[in-house]
Amino acid sequence: MLEAVETRGLVLFNRDFREQDMLVKILTEQAGKRMFFVKRVRSSHLLPLVQPLSVATLMTKINDSGLSYIDDYQDIKTYPKIQEDIFKLSYATYVAALADASLDDNQADPALFAFLEKTLDLMEEGLDYEVLTNIFEVQVLSRFGVGINMHECVFCHRVGQPFDYSFRYSGVLCPQHYHEDERRSHLDPNVPYLIDRFQAIQFSELESISLSDSMKRKLRLFIDQLYDDYVGLHLKPKKFIDSLQDWGALLQKHEE
Repeated sequence: MLEAVETRGLVLFNRDFREQDMLVKILTEQAGKRMFFVKRVRSSHLLPLVQPLSVATLMTKINDSGLSYIDDYQDIKTYPKIQEDIFKLSYATYVAALADASLDDNQADPALFAFLEKTLDLMEEGLDYEVLTNIFEVQVLSRFGVGINMHECVFCHRVGQPFDYSFRYSGVLCPQHYHEDERRSHLDPNVPYLIDRFQAIQFSELESISLSDSMKRKLRLFIDQLYDDYVGLHLKPKKFIDSLQDWGALLQKHEE
């Protein structure tokens, strides 16, 4: 049975279906992730909407047991600055894929929708897309059922220490308890500090964050390890980001 629903929606991806039609996966605010069927897309008034990362208010027919349909849309947003920058676009595509992976089909999560849209808004405004991606990754971990303690020592509950992370205990150790895990991560103490901040940071605080390339690399390596150990997720957009980083490093070396 089809239900008329007006909702905000963000296009995750599309793929051709038959010769002229298209299937479009959209994260909607009110109805969760849905697959929409768009007939004769090339001549349809919906053509501007179906591009990945487009955001709009949708007038839909939601089908809980099959494909859903879009009647119309308004207030479309397309992020032109993201679309014209391969690095920004790659990171934006990755956070959208991460949101997709973290949520079951048909499950509404308005908070996740708002978080993803705001992250893309800030990338479009020119804030550091690598840091924004790290914050998104850290905060979405809980949707994969992962809870990590970055705030206090798992043994003595001290705070404000030069912590190191223990995968054995899924939390941080203070210097007095480093010995409890001989295989602790040996992190730069700023990494657990920043991860702890990222877990609860407000968007209003982001403009005050400026990280060196060295620190961003350390965060990238540790967050990758968190996802490898706790989630086991290997998304194609993330692999592309990794290849871009290698390409960027080679380009920089050549310019020097």
